[in-house]
Amino acid sequence: MKTYVIKPLGYLLLLLMFLYFNPVTAQNQRDPKIPVEFFAGHENAYFQLVMKKSIRPEGKFNFFGLAAYTADYENDPMENRLITITQLSYDIGKGFGFMAGGDMNSFSGFAPVVGPQHTFANKEWLAVTVTSFFMNEPKDFKIFGLYEYKPALSPHWKLYNRFQFIYNHSLKYGDHNKSYIYLRTGVQKDATIFGLAANMNWSGPQKTFAYNIGGFIRYEFD
Repeated sequence: MKTYVIKPLGYLLLLLMFLYFNPVTAQNQRDPKIPVEFFAGHENAYFQLVMKKSIRPEGKFNFFGLAAYTADYENDPMENRLITITQLSYDIGKGFGFMAGGDMNSFSGFAPVVGPQHTFANKEWLAVTVTSFFMNEPKDFKIFGLYEYKPALSPHWKLYNRFQFIYNHSLKYGDHNKSYIYLRTGVQKDATIFGLAANMNWSGPQKTFAYNIGGFIRYEFD
């Protein structure tokens, strides 16, 4: 498996500028809020931003973006990791849709992607599942899932739980590329969430395992 040396911070800043200035960030009551999260663990620091917005109110076209960056405390460039997902989707109905976009990461580089997806959101639940077929030489296949449960504890406090995963596999070579499971549990007061976090990663055909445990804080922008 190839190792790609990229400039993660530069790509992250470009994506954040796109998300900020793009007109899809217009307020829509159907859309989930925009969470920005920082996680400090015993091995590294982790940042994540997720956005899902409708292009137009009551329209069928939607934008989904995710930017995640892992920073090594020793500032070793080979240990820094970046994943960015940018997708435009068409809503078929009942949360199901079809997307096309781009996927950039530090283990397989950039590739256009297409595939089906499903999204569900209400006051307590958020569920996003995306299947991606990569138009690259290894013919990568990826499943991404993000699931949150936030039941109310009082008028201003909620319980917060999240399960998030990625599984990336080469269909051409039959090799495992990358997979992870990220867990969060904590409490939410208004737009601020904080609690305990664990990131578990498996890399390469041998599924080399690494983990990071610590605490996180997150703020949800309208």
